[in-house]
Amino acid sequence: MTETKIVKTDRGAVNARILSKEGQADYRRVEVASIKIRTHFTSAEAKRMFMRMFSTLQLNAHFITVIARSRADHRDVEAVEATLRSEIEATKKMLNDAIDAAEKLFKAHGIDTAATYDTQPLEVEIGILSSNGRRYLEVIGQLDQLMPLLQTLEIYELISTEDLDKQRAALKRQIKGVATSARRLATGLRRRMAAAESREPPHADAEEGALGQADVPEPEVGALVPGDAASGGEAAAPAQDVPSLPV
Repeated sequence: MTETKIVKTDRGAVNARILSKEGQADYRRVEVASIKIRTHFTSAEAKRMFMRMFSTLQLNAHFITVIARSRADHRDVEAVEATLRSEIEATKKMLNDAIDAAEKLFKAHGIDTAATYDTQPLEVEIGILSSNGRRYLEVIGQLDQLMPLLQTLEIYELISTEDLDKQRAALKRQIKGVATSARRLATGLRRRMAAAESREPPHADAEEGALGQADVPEPEVGALVPGDAASGGEAAAPAQDVPSLPV
C-alpha cells in the first residue's frame, strides 16, 4: 500500500536558510592539522548554536593554545587554558544533569519515545583543531540530545511551556557564554603580548611566530554572532541556574 502524506515537510530549505544567514568563519591562516568529522544536528537550537558559536570558540582556543604559547608566558597560557576547560566541563555537567532528569521523568511516566523533527538534520564537514574544540562540539551535541526530550515532556504536560522556555534560554546562555569567554581570554592574552612587545627592542625574527602565525589578528568571527560585540573587558559568563525538572 502506498503511503499517503497529508502534510508537506522540510526538504532542506531550513538548513539552507540557516547557512545563508550566518557568516563564514575565516580559517585561511590556520595551518595546523585537524580531524575531519561530519556533524549531525537535528534541533533548531543546536543547529544555530553550532553555526554561530563553534568557530568563535575554536579559533580563539587555537590562538590560546598555539599562537599565544609561542610568545606569551607559558604560565599565563596554561592558566587561561585551565579556565576555558573548566568552563566547558561545567557546561557539560549541567547538560548531563538535565538529560538525566528528563530521562527519569520519561521512566517515571512510562514514556518510551521522544519527539522527533521533520526538518532535515544539519550535516556539514568540519575540522577539529584542538581538544577544546572537540569538547565544545560535544556540548552542542548534548544540547541537541536534550531539546527533543524537553519538548516531549512539554507535550505530555509534565513540564509547562514556561518551564521549557526558561530552561532552553538558560542552556543557550551558558553554552554561548563559553565561546564568549574563549574570545575574552584570547583578547586578554593578545593585550599582554602587545604590552610585552612594546617594552622589548625589535628583533629580526619578530614577524614570524609559531607555524608562521604570530601575526594572525583576532579571529574575524564576530559576524557569526549578530549583536554580540567582541570586548576584551566583558566579564566571563557565570554558570546559569537551569530550572530543575519536576520529579
